[in-house]
Amino acid sequence: MEPLAVHPLKYSGPKAKVFAALLSMVLCTVMLFLLQLKFLKPKINSFYAFEVKDAKGRTVSLEKFKGKVSLVVNVASDCQLTDRNYLALKELHREFGPYHFSVLAFPCNQFGQSEPRRSEEVESFVRKSYGVSFPIFHKIKILGPEAEPAFRFLVDSSKKEPKWNFWKYLVNPEGQVVKFWRPEEPVEAIKPHISQLIGQIIIKKKEDL
Repeated sequence: MEPLAVHPLKYSGPKAKVFAALLSMVLCTVMLFLLQLKFLKPKINSFYAFEVKDAKGRTVSLEKFKGKVSLVVNVASDCQLTDRNYLALKELHREFGPYHFSVLAFPCNQFGQSEPRRSEEVESFVRKSYGVSFPIFHKIKILGPEAEPAFRFLVDSSKKEPKWNFWKYLVNPEGQVVKFWRPEEPVEAIKPHISQLIGQIIIKKKEDL
């Protein structure tokens, strides 16, 4: 008995061409959709839209600071600028906080290896040494591909990347960066800008009553 002959399927007919064209269109559509999901994510336009981790590693939504003025700082414990800057930040937080203003401190070890401590140790150190009460967050990276997205937002918005410890970014109640200062600039240069933004908050609250 002769084996059954197997005839190859023919795809050269008009229906096969239409099917192939439709299949190509579907595949292209799916690929474009996947690319949009990967590369065209909605752009975040507020610092307060991010989540970060606190010194104990717990997730914190920065949304809790929305409606306030924030001074966001990359801090370090073993820097020649540590004493002066922590005392200045404490003064600002005491004068303007906590209802309309907060200092938000992010330890970083990328500048002179001047923050070798773990996050919880940093928090304990600055509480005991300087008596600060503002939030100390988890130690982050600011430079390179592993940069903390929330801090990268500040850098991209201001077009100013920190060159050392204690760069300061002033964020308005809506989450936009409105000013920045280098570490050596005096606290007197910062106060008027914080005061102005807080004044705007108070006026708006009165108008909403």
